[in-house]
Amino acid sequence: MTTKSRTYPTRIELTFQGKKGWIVLDQIRTVDKVRLIKKLGKIDSKISNQLKSIIKEMLVD
Repeated sequence: MTTKSRTYPTRIELTFQGKKGWIVLDQIRTVDKVRLIKKLGKIDSKISNQLKSIIKEMLVD
């Protein structure tokens, strides 16, 4: 995530923990679950569906 606003088709705007930001799918990385310390929160199903759709388009089409 970032707080820098860019209107790219691979970025999704959202508010998380009271802060406006963007999920940056054009810089997606893999992280081993062992490195994750704790969950910070959840995203709603609308954002989750947008994420899945964009990732699918990036990798399949």
